[in-house]
Amino acid sequence: MTSGVDVRRHRMMSVLAGAALVLGGGAGAAGAGDGAGLSGTDLAPDQMGYSKNVEHLANVPHVGPFTGQVGSDLAFQGDRAYVGNYQGFVIYDISDPRNPVTLSQVNCPGAQNDVTVSGDLLYLSTDSSRTDDSCSSEPQSATIEESWEGIKVFDVSDPANPVYVTAVETDCGSHTNSLVPGEGSDYIYVSSYGPRDSYPDCTTPHDSISIVEVPKDDPESAAVVATPNLFPDGGNPGGTDSEGHGYSATSGCHDITAYPAKKIAAGACMGDGIIMDISDPVDPKVVERVQDTENFAFWHSATFNQKGTKVVFTDELGGGGAATCNADIGPTRGANAIYSLSKRNRLTFQSYYKIPRHQFDTENCVAHNGSIVPVRGRDVMVQSWYQGGVSLWDFTNSKRPRELGYFERGPLEPTNVGGSWSAYYYNGYVYSSDIRKGFDVLRLKDWWLRGAAKVRLDELNPQSQPVYRSSRR
Repeated sequence: MTSGVDVRRHRMMSVLAGAALVLGGGAGAAGAGDGAGLSGTDLAPDQMGYSKNVEHLANVPHVGPFTGQVGSDLAFQGDRAYVGNYQGFVIYDISDPRNPVTLSQVNCPGAQNDVTVSGDLLYLSTDSSRTDDSCSSEPQSATIEESWEGIKVFDVSDPANPVYVTAVETDCGSHTNSLVPGEGSDYIYVSSYGPRDSYPDCTTPHDSISIVEVPKDDPESAAVVATPNLFPDGGNPGGTDSEGHGYSATSGCHDITAYPAKKIAAGACMGDGIIMDISDPVDPKVVERVQDTENFAFWHSATFNQKGTKVVFTDELGGGGAATCNADIGPTRGANAIYSLSKRNRLTFQSYYKIPRHQFDTENCVAHNGSIVPVRGRDVMVQSWYQGGVSLWDFTNSKRPRELGYFERGPLEPTNVGGSWSAYYYNGYVYSSDIRKGFDVLRLKDWWLRGAAKVRLDELNPQSQPVYRSSRR
């Protein structure tokens, strides 16, 4: 989610302080009546709607200090799901997807707490200015030089008792983080944006990312090892198109998805979409760059198809808090853009995809985080659309993408920002982090998806895309 005017502060709600581990559990499907076949403006407040090929298996609501806070991104390892929250993160046992069990809840406030896991380590993004790097820190203005933002490192070898290891401060904080594994070390690509000359640790221009190296045998020594300038020309200057629609200037990146096996990464950088050569993980090179000043307001995230021959970029029109899934906005803004990617890493635009289900004007809805469903011979994704829910869609024909199924809830009462922040396919199920409702588990019931369920991963960080199936490009 992007912000309003002051992106260095916690924008959606104030966070609570304090450091604690809260143990708990329990799950169960919840909703306001059967909404089979209903969607969008047909749904009553909080009613669940879904297509016949999607089944809602479980919901685990936010509890304790996480109640009323903001659920964010997810990562997976073995039978565990790691779910970020503006208040910290939660580890769930998902060995029985119909009954996820909370193993631990780590109270460590600091928006937006994007999560990545690697072996025994978890990397947590802090993108709100704090008094210090501890889990008991308080909000503090970014105009104060001593304020802290960046990456926190936890040891999660015992998922019931995560241990805080260290922290690394990064310029402009860490809105998101992406894993690029290396020999003996992890490299964390830290995306951040929104500089101001009044911010001592985030002055203009900010056309770079931070790269944090974490030695796997000595994570306490983690440090920033590079801050490559991706836009030496300053990037997209921003502006307004012929119809009066604004588009963002580039002042950093919002998110990066690496494809380590192919040594490339796709960056969504506010006003620019880029491809990087990451053969040398501490010296990434921008090798392709595209802009869309007609329909893209804010380049938000990117996903490769399985073969690495396509990239889906998302436009987070309205910063995640606006109602853009309606007839007035239309099908090409606040949408996905599908690009083909050549062997020489040239991007060519193919088409837009936006969910066909119009939402109420009280519902925030726009393209957000998703991942590939590893179907052989097809390009299929699951994706979050905030209060537009979770969309299962096919872009095998890049010119004619189409929705295959969905799950969503009716509007929140009272009106509020909510819905699915991230939805990812992992080892046979779809897991969604709902901003207000907590952790959801879905099952896709189409017969042709059975092969995808046979693809098993030991670990999934969706912004460090795995090779789901062996294939030639």
